[in-house]
Amino acid sequence: MSETGCRVDVWLWRARFAKTRSMAAAMVERGVVRLTHQGRQTRLDKGSRCVHVGDSLVFAIGGRLIDLRVEALGERRGPAGEARALYALIEAD
Repeated sequence: MSETGCRVDVWLWRARFAKTRSMAAAMVERGVVRLTHQGRQTRLDKGSRCVHVGDSLVFAIGGRLIDLRVEALGERRGPAGEARALYALIEAD
């Protein structure tokens, strides 16, 4: 999209939360991904929605609730170590 934003389905795929980009898009279209951008939380409905560095995402995978902050957008779908550098998990207090 741009240097400051990335499609959410592409980001989920690059961060290895989905095996394929189409699986990531389906996850978003099911309404299970919530985005917090500039203090406003919204439930995403399209894979083309934009995610930025500093945004928070909340979604469920395999019965686990994932709450994370986007740290980088990434250039490609790389190895697992590179994918883990794209986000920081937010621990519940």
